[in-house]
Amino acid sequence: MGPPSLPRTHLDGWRRVAETVERPFDAGPVSVEAHTVRYERDGPPPRPFVFASRLRIRPETAPNAALTRLVERRAKSGFRDRLAERDVDPIEHRGDREIAIDDPDASRATLSTFRGQCVDRDGADEPGGGDRSGPVPVEALLAVLTADGYLLAGGAYSLDDDAYQDGRDASGARRDLLRLIRGVTPGDSEA
Repeated sequence: MGPPSLPRTHLDGWRRVAETVERPFDAGPVSVEAHTVRYERDGPPPRPFVFASRLRIRPETAPNAALTRLVERRAKSGFRDRLAERDVDPIEHRGDREIAIDDPDASRATLSTFRGQCVDRDGADEPGGGDRSGPVPVEALLAVLTADGYLLAGGAYSLDDDAYQDGRDASGARRDLLRLIRGVTPGDSEA
């Protein structure tokens, strides 16, 4: 089992930076393994990123309402931790809504929206404090859905239009991220 796929047709300008397998939960006979792929765009921090994860739950359990609520709660908590690792803080949960996914075999996804501030810490440890820039507003999206098990997809982008070049802006970055999230499939390679 590998990570889910993101639509290749929408990955222009994105660079694949990581593919990982982690075990975010392991308690006796119950475990969760997350197979994740992550992409980033080049540019100054905060760099836009997108990821997709497929969860393997042992023992195998079919998706159900209680398990879905648990997966959503744990996914939100883990996503907040990942944003904090990327120097996004404080992080505010702005709400949830359902969205349709392009895969006809997938459930509707619960999309959670977060906002925060990213501080570029490059050079912060150098004498004199380095060349620290001011906080940059960031929006992050996380979707949880079922399609041959549980899939997670999400990412973040700057809300500061000055962070973009070539006629791009924050609203375009949001559209690009949502297009990638809606295009996630459980397949093992980019479609």
